[in-house]
Amino acid sequence: MSIVERARKLGIIPVVALPKLEHALPLAESLLAGGLPCAEITFRTAAAAEAIEQISKRFPDLLLGAGTVLTTEQAQRAMDAGAQFIVSPGTNPTTVEFCLAKGVTIFPGVCTPSEVELNLSKGVDVLKFFPAEPAGGVNFLKAICAPYRQVRFIPTGGIDAKNIGQYLALPQVVACGGSWMVKPELFEAGDFAEVKRLATEAVAMVNRHRGF
Repeated sequence: MSIVERARKLGIIPVVALPKLEHALPLAESLLAGGLPCAEITFRTAAAAEAIEQISKRFPDLLLGAGTVLTTEQAQRAMDAGAQFIVSPGTNPTTVEFCLAKGVTIFPGVCTPSEVELNLSKGVDVLKFFPAEPAGGVNFLKAICAPYRQVRFIPTGGIDAKNIGQYLALPQVVACGGSWMVKPELFEAGDFAEVKRLATEAVAMVNRHRGF
């Protein structure tokens, strides 16, 4: 099963900013226990690369990506650490080409038709729609989907338990990026039981909306 197929089956990609490295393994354990074996560890914190390395070694079956990747250097660090896919908030042609040359899946960020076409010109047709809600939400995404029927999207930004169903209803949506089940304050409080509960709830929500 490809990375895109695995992501579609899950429906949600937890987008994680880890404040401390010590939270990495408990987080992964909680997501797995909650039935959501996936995480996008963002390079918004210094712990990202090492967290990816620890998780990839301990839980090789977890679908693990690196997010907020802005440079080829970060992309290489993520790959070396064991990231299976790369996510960027925008489209940096140099980083996209670098990942493609390495044979690594990248989901570049887009929010305009021109960015969609730039990625299509490079052979990339699964894209992160970011920031989803501030950029116009479901209605804007529907408008973008109409002329680009071959493109699939991973909407991220402002998506939560209240609005995710609207996005999952769109045929061209692979999965949604979300952080409501992996908020840093839960890690700081050591409340990984709540992470597990929210993950379980999120999985049930996807199953409801997609009829799994």
